[in-house]
Amino acid sequence: MPLRLEDKMALVAEVNQVAASAFSAIAAEYRGLSVSQMTELRAKAREESVYVRVVKNTLAKRAVAGTEFECLADALKGPLVLAFSQEEPGAAARVIKSFAKDNKDLVTKAVAIGGDLYPASDLERLASLPTLDQARAMLLGLLQAPAGKFVRTIAEPPAMLARVIATYKDQQQAA
Repeated sequence: MPLRLEDKMALVAEVNQVAASAFSAIAAEYRGLSVSQMTELRAKAREESVYVRVVKNTLAKRAVAGTEFECLADALKGPLVLAFSQEEPGAAARVIKSFAKDNKDLVTKAVAIGGDLYPASDLERLASLPTLDQARAMLLGLLQAPAGKFVRTIAEPPAMLARVIATYKDQQQAA
């Protein structure tokens, strides 16, 4: 059943609003996937705060116009599903990558992040980005490292003195 003009306008506005606030976008061809597989993909995407939508290419080009994902316009060919990361840049890539591992019919066509279009082969790099919690943990570790090293450096002379005294004591008892 074809969409009415009002429905098309609402769909374009919805995708445009999501694209305007998204961190990254993935365009993947879904030819060959069943309805249950697409439902499974959507469920996994919802869990990760990833917006997934099948949109006609002409409407998708209009929807991404004026956003940093305008670079996707030339890659929108064939039956595509668009996935937008809402909370962190690598979320959509992780969802698409993990789903494509089990479903070979889902083929990545384009990756966009920060207004730049990347080939489908860069999906792996984007998916390997740390999550927000992982990035925070890495930053905290970097911030704590100098303080920990300072404390160990300050504590080393008394510990060294204690080891020297213990060695001297052991030598005296042995003699």
